[in-house]
Amino acid sequence: MDGTGITVKLILIGDSAVGKSSLLLRFVEGSFEPSLKPTICVDFKVKKMVIDGHTVQLAIWDTAGQERFRSLNPSYYRGTQGIVLVYDVTRKDTFTGLENWLNELEIYTTKNNTVKMLVGNKTDKPDREVERREGLQFAKKRSLLFIETSAKTEDGVQHAFEELVIKILQTPNLLDRSTKKEGVQLKGSTQQGKSLCAAYCPLS
Repeated sequence: MDGTGITVKLILIGDSAVGKSSLLLRFVEGSFEPSLKPTICVDFKVKKMVIDGHTVQLAIWDTAGQERFRSLNPSYYRGTQGIVLVYDVTRKDTFTGLENWLNELEIYTTKNNTVKMLVGNKTDKPDREVERREGLQFAKKRSLLFIETSAKTEDGVQHAFEELVIKILQTPNLLDRSTKKEGVQLKGSTQQGKSLCAAYCPLS
């Protein structure tokens, strides 16, 4: 498939403080900040990738994990081709909470063939509470792609997004015409992301 002029929309979801924003920062800007503030509602970054010789532009939405912002998320699922479901391998509760996120996806995703990837983050930390085989088992049972990552050391981060995008490009009918148009419009965008909270999420 020719990826030229195609924008792929991805969304990062998962509990608060599992490292969604750190993963995105590491992937898009190649940096790591140990004390990132929690995402208040949603952040947005654009990144170009070359997959099999084709340029694909990723529009990546980073959502807040806090319960009080959860009701704001449904509109962001619209038109999403790929979903990155993140948990923290050092916090068992973020793993057991995955079922709730998957239930939410069932309700709000508009495309049945949306590609989902499960990511166990923070593998650089010694105090692991969720073993790799548990994550793999969970992913296999629910037909999710699976990878473990460390936003701090960069381990697995690039590979995670590459694998997800390759799978999306291989999925029939997932990239429709409107997606291609959107890709052309966004062609001149830079990799710099910006927060959309002010525009989308008034706190009052």
